[in-house]
Amino acid sequence: MRVLQPPGWPRPRGYANGIAARGELVFVAGMVGWDADGVFRSDDLAEQVRQALRNVVAVLAEAGARPEHIARMTWYVTDVDAYVRAYREIGVAFREVIGGFDAAMTAIEVSRLVEPQAKVEIEVTAVIPDSPHSG
Repeated sequence: MRVLQPPGWPRPRGYANGIAARGELVFVAGMVGWDADGVFRSDDLAEQVRQALRNVVAVLAEAGARPEHIARMTWYVTDVDAYVRAYREIGVAFREVIGGFDAAMTAIEVSRLVEPQAKVEIEVTAVIPDSPHSG
């Protein structure tokens, strides 16, 4: 993958303006912060983010993809002010589960999510790179 950074633009913090990639596309539906049993173990936003990211990684693994294959993430949050206040904890969770790389990201505040206890929903597009030996 190649980060797209127009000349003279300030470098975004925690994401990329754009990504160019070639390979197999993997689309992950919106993941919320519940566990494999469909139970929310926390009402804390950063903890829900951590679990939602773990859920993303589990779905990616089913396709043979890893976190570094993520090209795009869309985050839906129910309270953007809480999201901003939790930046530090969310950053720790992101680095712990996903790692320290760039993906094109968007965060959107929504009035609610389908799951009433959910404070965040994260959807992902990943690209598994073409093998150098593929035709």
